[in-house]
Amino acid sequence: MKLSDFKYPLPRNLIAKHPIKPRDHARMMVLNSADESIEDRKFTDIVSYFQKGDCLVVNETKVFQARLFGKKEKTNAKIEVFLLRELNAEENIWDVIVDPARKVRIGNKIFFDNGKLWCEVIDNTTSRGRTVRFNHKGDFFKIIERIGLTPLPYYIKRDPTDKDKESYQTVYARVLGAVAAPTAGLHFTRQLLRKIQAKGVKVVPVLLHVGLGSFRPVEVEDLTKHKMDSEYFEITPDATNIINKTIDARRNVFVVGTSTCRALESSVTSDGHLKPSKGWTDKFIFPPYEFKIADRLITNFHLPESTLLMLASAFAGHDFLIRSYKKAIKEGYRFYSYGDAMLMV
Repeated sequence: MKLSDFKYPLPRNLIAKHPIKPRDHARMMVLNSADESIEDRKFTDIVSYFQKGDCLVVNETKVFQARLFGKKEKTNAKIEVFLLRELNAEENIWDVIVDPARKVRIGNKIFFDNGKLWCEVIDNTTSRGRTVRFNHKGDFFKIIERIGLTPLPYYIKRDPTDKDKESYQTVYARVLGAVAAPTAGLHFTRQLLRKIQAKGVKVVPVLLHVGLGSFRPVEVEDLTKHKMDSEYFEITPDATNIINKTIDARRNVFVVGTSTCRALESSVTSDGHLKPSKGWTDKFIFPPYEFKIADRLITNFHLPESTLLMLASAFAGHDFLIRSYKKAIKEGYRFYSYGDAMLMV
């Protein structure tokens, strides 16, 4: 398939700027693969799609306050530093994106929090990318949780608020390291998870720290030439054991989000089971693709020409998915990170 196969027109008024409250009251479009029928439901209805012995796999990554605003030494120019990933915890070296990039060169220092925290630029990585070393020793995440802002996606055209610290985070988030939320999981409440567990369903955490690569545009028409950004993931032996038992019992593995799906599909054995693993994955899933672990996929409505849309298309079937998107637009579904949900069964 080609990049142009994943274009679709979306009215800007359908891009959700704020989450639904309560978060499990979003709409949910259900795609039935058996007969390619489409149902309109509420997300709370998802409980009825589970049976005893199924498992629900979630991504327990936690978004940190990745947007810092500081002042450049001498000139006091305002500089945004967007933290991407930690390269060296001991030396506090990070990959970042700076804006405006033209003002930030190797050797420059940028000061934050009234000068208590600062970083020095030690390398250029891309036109806007820099490698920096922070002066802080100790719990760096504690500092940035206090002075940083929530890294809302660029298409949400507003400033983040304190409310976003909670709403742009899943209720089961545990391990700091993501600069974007695994947004399919934003629809779950603790009460809804308890109802699902009460049906005899295991909730299984895995980890993939979502990076900005989720929003990086695909710039080649030939999808086989696209390279995904690497993201760190972990699948524990306990998670592996539960998921493999679900597979062997011929029950359904429900996967929450494309990031969770990529983590699972990055760690598959030759006989179609899961294996414990941790490291970096740049797995790119697009049609045609045979999923080894996921039987059911819970996701959101994704950007045109995005890798997330391509994975969803591989799961549902391209023509079926595009038809469902046309229906969603016609019926006013809310799109993207704070938008409505889709369940593929």
